[in-house]
Parts: sequence; structure tokens; C-alpha cells
Amino acid sequence: MASHPRMTATEWALLVLLSLLWGGSFFFAKIAVAALPPLTVVLARVWLAALALALVLRWRGTAWPRDGAVWRAFVGMGLLNNLIPFALLFWGQTVLSSGLASVLNAMTPVFSLLVAHVLTADETLAVHKIVGIGLGIAGVVVLVGVEAVSQANPAFLPILACLGAALSYGLASVFGRRFKRLGIDPVVGAFGQVAATSLMVAPLVLAFAPPWRSAMPDASTWAALIGLALLSTALAYVLFFRLLATAGAVNTSLVTLLIPVSAILLGALVLGERMSGPQAGGMVLIGAGLIAIDGRIGAWLRAGLRRSGA
Repeated sequence: MASHPRMTATEWALLVLLSLLWGGSFFFAKIAVAALPPLTVVLARVWLAALALALVLRWRGTAWPRDGAVWRAFVGMGLLNNLIPFALLFWGQTVLSSGLASVLNAMTPVFSLLVAHVLTADETLAVHKIVGIGLGIAGVVVLVGVEAVSQANPAFLPILACLGAALSYGLASVFGRRFKRLGIDPVVGAFGQVAATSLMVAPLVLAFAPPWRSAMPDASTWAALIGLALLSTALAYVLFFRLLATAGAVNTSLVTLLIPVSAILLGALVLGERMSGPQAGGMVLIGAGLIAIDGRIGAWLRAGLRRSGA
């Protein structure tokens, strides 16, 4: 079994900060979609983030890519990692709480494993991963409840939308492998995908949610949009790629366990949201599934048993 590098205190602090930034995206989005159409919120998020990352690249003296293959990769990643999941999550949050949306989105690693198993030749489903997938699916069943299966339930389609966003992120995780093959700098990749998303979503906003049909956002909505774009997108991407470079992909993936906790705490403290017993139980099952998929705790336990038997 591959070993995972031990993270430093600084890296743990960055991981917790990243979970707050991405957990905060559900909090910011809940405020923004109360005043603006979901597609408009998507456009504001990616456009402001692209502007901020462009300034970072300018400050670093990094040239923008001009290769057609690179920009095609940006378009594909922008579609799968930004446009589709952002639109589905924001629309889902017009009905669902920010905490519930974040827990459903925590199914992303489960979908990533399934997509990689089907579409790649080097990803296999080990026993602990199969157990994790089963726990994750069970968690969603408990979370949404039997009544949610009925299309008469107003939460049925929003729940499906959030799960669809997690599936899109899973597809993006496989598609994004080509960035390494193309030798794309991580910050350039972050800028390229949000810039490409901005170009794709702009005509959709003009066609389906023209800005002149919406009231001028108030101060809280503007603050939520700025937080969503600058904190939960631009800064979060920089921290994410920093952790990838120093702590590794497996350690960085632990942020998935922390995001729902951050989103639920922010929703409860600021928005007054509360989770029901079944929702809390579903969250526990999904968390257990992610821990099983990670495999680290099982490896620690086996190592401890071997040492105690030595």
C-alpha cells in the first residue's frame, strides 16, 4: 500500500482553511440565490475569480497560454468542474439548505471512483473502496429519506441536481488528468478553467436570466458574490494547488470530509439552518464512506495490530 506523507502543522492549518473556504461557498451561494438567478450567480463567481487570478498571473509574470489544445482542455474542465456543478448546486440551493447541499456534494469522491473505474485502465476498486461506496450510497438514502423518491416532493429534483453536480465533479477529476500531461501550471489551469467558464455562461445568462430583469443586488448579496468568487474560488484554488504540491493528492482529498462540517456550522450559526436526525445520520454514513475510501485509518489500525502482535 502506498504511504501518505505526514502533513506539517502548516499544511493541516491550510487544509482546515480550505475546508472553510469551500464550505463557505455553500453559505455564500445560499445568500446570493435568494436575490439572483442561479446562472447569474455562476457568472459572477467565475468572472470575478478569473479577474482575480489574471491579476495573480500578471503579478507573477506568468504568460497566458495560447495553445489550442490547452484551451480545449480549459473548456472541458470549465464545463465539468465549474459550469455544470455550479449551476446545479446553486439551483438546488434555492430549495435545499446549504448544509444539506454540501453533504450531497460530499458524494463527489464516490462518483470519482466509479467514473475512474469505468473510464480508465489504472483505477481499480479495492475492497475498502467498495465498502466506502456502499456506505456513501446508504448515507444518501438515509439522508434524503424514502419520501424524497416521490417526484411530488419539492426537494426531489434539487436533491438530484446536487447529486448531478457531484457526478460532474467526478467526471472532471478524470478529465483533469490531462492537465498534468499538458504541463499546465496549476494557477494557469485555475485561471483558464474559470475564464473558459465565464465565456460559456455569459450567453446563457443573456438568454435565460438577463441582468436587467433582476433587481439591483443589495449589500449582503454583493458581499456574498465577492466572497464566493474571491475567497471560495480564486483563493481556494491557490490553496488547493499549494497543498497538492506539498502534501500530495491523497492528503489534500481529506478536505472533502471537512467541507460539510464547515458548511453546516456556517449555515447553523449565520443562517439559522438545522439538520434533522435522518440528515445527520446520512452525513455520518457518507463521512464513514469517505474515510473507508481514503483507507488511511484501516492501514493505521492494521499497522498497530502488527506492532502489538510483534
